Amino acid sequence: MDILLHVVHILSALALIGLILIQHGKGADAGASFGGGASQTVFGSAGSGNFLTRATAVLAAVFMVTSLGLAWMARQGAVGMDETRAILETIPQDEVPAAEVPEEIMQGGEVPVAPDAPAEASVPTPDEIPAQ
Repeated sequence: MDILLHVVHILSALALIGLILIQHGKGADAGASFGGGASQTVFGSAGSGNFLTRATAVLAAVFMVTSLGLAWMARQGAVGMDETRAILETIPQDEVPAAEVPEEIMQGGEVPVAPDAPAEASVPTPDEIPAQ
């Protein structure tokens, strides 16, 4: 069902793009009123406006329905915060490993520094900065 909905969605999007591109704008009617060759159209002397307008509306409706369907299916498959919290509450707390922090750091002692770590850069005070 998911793949079918994706295929219909993509095909309706492509067809909608094509239909919109082949329609003529409102300004094209001004040239047709002076004998712009309306009898040479594929859809007859009435023009293609009515057919293309209805086809665009139908494809737009199909595209909207498939968009809503895909959004609904994505929502059903997603795990929300409430579900995640419920899953986390089922884990016993004695199985969660505690952070391995040395006791002297926890009591406010000095944090050990690796021997190959660079020395801290001293920040100059405003008096040490030369005036320009």
